[in-house]
Amino acid sequence: MKRLIAVSVAVAFTSTAAFAQSPAPDNLEKLSNFKTTGVTEFTYIEQDGDYADGIKKTLERITMPPGFKIGLYAVVPDARHMAVGPQGIVTFVGTRKDKVWSVTDRNKDRVADEVKDFAPSLQFAIPNGPCFTKDGFLFIAEQNRVLMYPAAEFFYESPDVVALNVVKQGDLIPVEEESYNHTARVCKIGPDGKIYISLGQPFNVAPAEKLDLYNEVGIGSIIRMNIDGSEREVYTYGVRNSVGHDFHPETGELWWTDNQVDGMGDDIPPGEINHQTEAGQHFGHPWYGGGSVKTNEYANEEVPVEVVMPAVETVAHAADLGMTFYTGKMFPKKYKNAIFSAQHGSWNRTTPVGARVMVTFIDDDGNASIEPFAEGWIDENYEYLGRPVDVAQLRDGSLLVSDDLAGAIYRIWYEE
Repeated sequence: MKRLIAVSVAVAFTSTAAFAQSPAPDNLEKLSNFKTTGVTEFTYIEQDGDYADGIKKTLERITMPPGFKIGLYAVVPDARHMAVGPQGIVTFVGTRKDKVWSVTDRNKDRVADEVKDFAPSLQFAIPNGPCFTKDGFLFIAEQNRVLMYPAAEFFYESPDVVALNVVKQGDLIPVEEESYNHTARVCKIGPDGKIYISLGQPFNVAPAEKLDLYNEVGIGSIIRMNIDGSEREVYTYGVRNSVGHDFHPETGELWWTDNQVDGMGDDIPPGEINHQTEAGQHFGHPWYGGGSVKTNEYANEEVPVEVVMPAVETVAHAADLGMTFYTGKMFPKKYKNAIFSAQHGSWNRTTPVGARVMVTFIDDDGNASIEPFAEGWIDENYEYLGRPVDVAQLRDGSLLVSDDLAGAIYRIWYEE
């Protein structure tokens, strides 16, 4: 029988009080030095019952190409970006709140048996972006710091885990530039062994007086650095708010999604999937709102940089977020090296769009085309039944899709 265990009041009060006294709790220093913190409880999430049954009912309406199936993998509150452990033992799931979840399928029936909070002795702030090195080092990009967890697939069984600063609290962006908007970071380890982190800029359209600072520190950019935090540099310029990127399995080049400007109408500007071929390229913000559509704020200004236009234009306001290249062997051959990406869905469009999983095919010449892959999370009343966020691949070649509205992770697989 599944367990639902709440953190005790005493533990919760102690943790809250410690955080109130200092923005960098002493627990991080203790964990960095392999010391215990005294925290002993996890929060477990119930995986059965009416709530799970309701999600399963929704999944009956999801349509996909012939041969593909979808099922509930786990109930995970506020599920955002995912990182599957290299050993295949556990998947770590970030949120836009204060939890990171560990999701374990212990009996390997491709349905999670256990969902509990990761590192409950630490205080997180928007820990949206987990990512792994190939040899098992977990990184979590928060709103304004990056922590690294060696051997996370082993230590996650304990409330205390080894945790080390890569970018200290307040050093990812200037503290005075912290915002409630566009704060969800994502990270990936590149083929060069560096960690790539997206830093969305907080405005609808970045104001001119902020551009020099943003270019210098990497806000509205994708930055990269060594995994110890050294040699930080801005890799990508002209980003509005990217919440998904990955590297082509064969070329090693960076591809990434970008959410584009609001308030210009239902059908403009388009969303983007971008293809970057070298460091320092500029992708148009704030002069372009999406694709070749100029922003109202900069409509009469000459664009002072050379701009790389998107590889793929997507439906306006569909909110393209997490993405991954497919490298598994389960799906038909046509999907090899294709991009699977999540559209979170529109918030300011007259008729909602998105809330689906897309697939982008790239031909031998690098030309890309996009089409729906899994959809049905918007019903006939235009009500959202789910909002996909991220896509990740399990070792068997099936895909996981996170949903922060339903609080769930789905598994998609293929049967001949």
